Amino acid sequence: MKLFKRNIKISFYMLLILLPMILVQINPSQAEDGKPVVYVAPVQDAVERGLESFIKRSIKTAEDNNADYLVLELDTPGGLVDAAGNIAKIMRESEVPIIAYVTKHALSAGAYIALNADQIVMKPSTTIGAAGVIDSQGNAAGKKAESAWIATMEASAELNDRDPKYARAMADPDVEIEELGVSKDEFLTLNATQAKEVGYAEAIVNNRNELLGYLKVPDAEIKEIEVSFAETIARYVTHPVVVPILLSIGSIGLVLELYSPGFGIPGAFGLGALLLFFFGHMIAGLAGWESLILFVLGIGLIIAEVFVPGGILGIGGIIAVLVGIVLAGGSLGNILLSILIALVATIIVSILFLRYFGYNGPLKKIILFDSTSNDKGYISNVTKSELIGMTGTTMTPLRPSGTAIIGDDRYDVVTEGSYIGINRPIKIIKTEGSRIIVREIIVVENQGGN
Repeated sequence: MKLFKRNIKISFYMLLILLPMILVQINPSQAEDGKPVVYVAPVQDAVERGLESFIKRSIKTAEDNNADYLVLELDTPGGLVDAAGNIAKIMRESEVPIIAYVTKHALSAGAYIALNADQIVMKPSTTIGAAGVIDSQGNAAGKKAESAWIATMEASAELNDRDPKYARAMADPDVEIEELGVSKDEFLTLNATQAKEVGYAEAIVNNRNELLGYLKVPDAEIKEIEVSFAETIARYVTHPVVVPILLSIGSIGLVLELYSPGFGIPGAFGLGALLLFFFGHMIAGLAGWESLILFVLGIGLIIAEVFVPGGILGIGGIIAVLVGIVLAGGSLGNILLSILIALVATIIVSILFLRYFGYNGPLKKIILFDSTSNDKGYISNVTKSELIGMTGTTMTPLRPSGTAIIGDDRYDVVTEGSYIGINRPIKIIKTEGSRIIVREIIVVENQGGN
């Protein structure tokens, strides 16, 4: 009985010790003074694949700390549709209410992100809309892509019981809305007042304090989620304009390194650009270690091809490099276009470099580039040019080579391709080293004589 009571006491004290820790785990968002917690994350500049990892981390941080709200401060001109789609999916799965707080512009893909938030709050004089979809060249996308995008915008508006016709007007220039002065061939862009009137914004506030008041957490503790240095690099590196530039610098640098003695600046730039490409895409969650391993393996095989020529290692290396880059690229269409741009740029620069600087690279120590031409003084046999014009007689049939008597000497000769029989008169017409070329002398008999 004493042992039982003792165990009860120990369990009670252990519970007292662990209770605060359990409470912290259950509700870690509550500040030490019991205030609600609101996390704020900036969504600025273009929407690209690198932004996904930041949004994902922001939501996870808010969820792990049981935040009351996550506020996304939007100021973006738009960006990639596929990136916005992935971000919207992440937002919809969030356990923490997300507020899209438009601080300047939420255009195009930014409008789509805002529509997927639980609430939209705007500052005065801000805008939302203009969500026409364009391709990577800046032209209007095809009908199929437009139709899919319009349907996606409408579905996002309906998530929070917003009238989908305004979302459609943001993405479809054929939609006219007279009450807002939107005519055909225009994309709808709403200012804050218009957005609130048509139900595309729940409130208009001047600052964060008013935002907290609207959310009924005026005394909430605000915690900023900053974009890390690695995420900043990832956002720039995964930008569709930057990717072909990095790949071009990488391929040009490595190719020029083959044309230059030693390992120098071109190789360092090329290797650095490619490593930056993989680093950014890995941070953004687009690439895994398998893509980097494939790339390194491919480079190794290409180098091995230099020492063990045959083509198999080189072809395998090129394939491994390309597959590694494609796997890391995320979007197949964009990465293939980027590779094509890099390939064309590398070919052009390589041609120009060879033309103006010649070749002095490491392959020069392995591959023989010199030729033994007569212009450089290389003569395998003395050309018997003094024999040109001399005549003689075939000693054997020439089929087309054989032996002939020229003067008092025998020579190995060859015809121009025709057959010449034995004991036929011939004339030497050309000599090339030891090669003596002859032609048969045709004797024309006088038919008119007596």
